[in-house]
Amino acid sequence: MIAKQHNGGWVIVVSFVIAIMLTAMPLPEWASNWRPSWLAMVLIYWCMALPDRVGIGVGWVLGLLLDVQQGTVLGQHALGLAVIAWITIVSYQRIRVYPLAQQAFIVCMYILVFQFFNMWVRGIMGIPSQHWSIWLPALTSMLLWPWLFIMLRDFRRRYHVY
Repeated sequence: MIAKQHNGGWVIVVSFVIAIMLTAMPLPEWASNWRPSWLAMVLIYWCMALPDRVGIGVGWVLGLLLDVQQGTVLGQHALGLAVIAWITIVSYQRIRVYPLAQQAFIVCMYILVFQFFNMWVRGIMGIPSQHWSIWLPALTSMLLWPWLFIMLRDFRRRYHVY
């Protein structure tokens, strides 16, 4: 059996590090509810582009890192990102052929699932749910998806990540 050699793993890691940094970046009070789900969007991209390299385990580990960064209960974001990775891997062949506008809508639905799992875990912990603004990151993620997709695709092609 021939072992498949992978290139450009550092590009994947750097994109996740940048996504975590963008998530930690302070925003003004009025904009904090509109913060896109950077880590979830980057995870969706890499699960679509390279499902054999980035999957549920990567989503779980990234979620744990996000839990530590945000100071939330350990596993809150990990559960949501693992589910998002699974859904993306199951349907990546269909999503890849859709136009960017349709992909953006699907990403919005995936971010809504991610937010639902976060809200569900918070509810189990007895933390009261926030008002409707908890769903705003799905909207901003949908609007930013085409640019993020094109940028990550160009980096993947430039550095021959496969």
